[in-house]
Amino acid sequence: MDTVFARGFAAHRDGRLTEAERDYQAALAAEPSHVDALHLLGVLRHQQGQHAEAAELVRRAVDLRPADAGLQLNLGNALKALGRIDDAIERFRNALHLEPGFSLAQYNLGNAYAAAGRHEDAADAFEKALRLQPLDAATWNNFGNALLGMRRYEEGAKAFHRALQIRPGHAGAHNNLGMALNSLGDTHGAIEQFRAAIAVEPNYVAAHFNLGNLLDAVGQSHEAVPVLQKVLRMQPQFAPAHFGLGHALAAIGSHETALPQFERAVGLDPKYGVAWLGLGNAQLALGAHKPALRAFDQALRLDPGLVAANLNRALTLLALGDYTRGLPAYEWRLRTPGSIALPSRPKWNGEPLPRQTLQIRAEQGFGDTLQFVRFVPFAAKLVGQIVLEVQPELVALLEPAAHAAGVLLKSTAHGSANAAPLADADAFSPLLSLPLALGVSSVDKVPSRTPYLVVPAAYRKKWRGSLGGQSKRKLGIAWSGRIQPGETRSAPLGILEPLFRLEGIDWIVLQPTLTDEERALLDIHPRARFIQRLEGKLDDFADTAAIVDRLDGVVSVDTAVAHLTGALGKPLWLMLPFAADWRWGIDTASTPWYPKARLFRQPKPGAWDDVVQRVAGGIGAS
Repeated sequence: MDTVFARGFAAHRDGRLTEAERDYQAALAAEPSHVDALHLLGVLRHQQGQHAEAAELVRRAVDLRPADAGLQLNLGNALKALGRIDDAIERFRNALHLEPGFSLAQYNLGNAYAAAGRHEDAADAFEKALRLQPLDAATWNNFGNALLGMRRYEEGAKAFHRALQIRPGHAGAHNNLGMALNSLGDTHGAIEQFRAAIAVEPNYVAAHFNLGNLLDAVGQSHEAVPVLQKVLRMQPQFAPAHFGLGHALAAIGSHETALPQFERAVGLDPKYGVAWLGLGNAQLALGAHKPALRAFDQALRLDPGLVAANLNRALTLLALGDYTRGLPAYEWRLRTPGSIALPSRPKWNGEPLPRQTLQIRAEQGFGDTLQFVRFVPFAAKLVGQIVLEVQPELVALLEPAAHAAGVLLKSTAHGSANAAPLADADAFSPLLSLPLALGVSSVDKVPSRTPYLVVPAAYRKKWRGSLGGQSKRKLGIAWSGRIQPGETRSAPLGILEPLFRLEGIDWIVLQPTLTDEERALLDIHPRARFIQRLEGKLDDFADTAAIVDRLDGVVSVDTAVAHLTGALGKPLWLMLPFAADWRWGIDTASTPWYPKARLFRQPKPGAWDDVVQRVAGGIGAS
């Protein structure tokens, strides 16, 4: 029978597995306790992916020869393949007890610890393996991974560099070094390493995936799209890649093509919470509010503390006019990165504080402050004293209204000359929390009386007689606010031609700054004499208010200028993107927030030309 076994062993060594299996089984039929036949038939079954049978065969061999370190090792391998990690660890440790210098057992023990998430134990095992085989690139690579698991990124990077010194072109080490460098903030170096991994191994899915996600994360979403598309060609059932591609497409404004990617991600993995969030975001951007709400609800069933899902659900409810549910949920904005710092004093919930002080602090942008400051006089009726903190650029404008309401106005700029001393406040409220505290239950409960702001007398005097011109009507215009990632509220200057061609109108540009391209276009504009620029002359919003107050109305995209115009009770032609901000509601041409505003919405994303044509028609008919 030794001849039959030897023949099987030779066939196994040469890769002739069918012949090897036949001879091993023949040897075992003749001698059921043939240890080597049991062992090697078990190894063969392991190679064939039949791990349960492999474990049973090798276990029988171990029972017959328990002091054989090699048998313990291969039993551990089979158990690890079955997912029985703790049992595998025990067998690898047995092998090392029997043969302390068994480097492969140390290496496999490290891998088993890593599979169990025991990174510190894994690193220890790999270090011991490296003492036995210091020039093994695979061990250095896995040692680096264990160090990454412990957040020891610099040491991990050194381990990957060592692996690459030993084996240049080690694709796994390049990929893992990229992850280490990314964790260290070296995104450029990380991108180089992911590309190096792909150069060595063009179909390396993980490297493509990591590269695509990082390109998207650093704002190179256009470059990320084809990389993630290749990932899905190689692995079409990979839900994270569908999510990553959807995220990159959404980042470049391609929400229609992003939508099916998010749908595919949640179809493959219904418990993928952030993919449900992405799906909701895409639907919201496409104006599908109710499906978006369902997606956010599903994301929150999976992860109730997901801040973005809670906030975007709130924005959806508010856009639908459901202030009863939307305003409480909108408080999640205070948990987002970059939100205002909340002091330790109690948050105000609308209760009367007749002899106490309430501190109210502006948040977000200028437009938000201008819109929500209308609620301050109502809060002032419930408390002894209000200290209102606003952006420095708004202090002069808000001073008359604050004085009339008995409100102490303070600049949020520390050390500002306009800053009022802050008394010991008894309670605190972010400005945008006032509607909730005051019990605003629906959009028709919003205080809509305008104007609720007045231009300071000194600024009226400053700008008196300053607007010359040749026409009877003077309209302000603002086509762009602060440019931010994913911005949809800015229209290109060139699209405004139908407005500038209207006869009998002088246009006053209310943009505080212009780009070089915009200046050049206005310089050579054929109707330049009807377009007056104020760039460099507007020091704060009181200046802008004094100008707006002297105009017949303003045309604006959704910017602070629009809110200022509405707060002053002036006619406003408001140009809105397809997926407009929640405060403008859905499919309406007017808003209770500003009764003299007319809303003009894009019929589809990016369709500013249609909006401008309708605004021009409305102005011409008025």
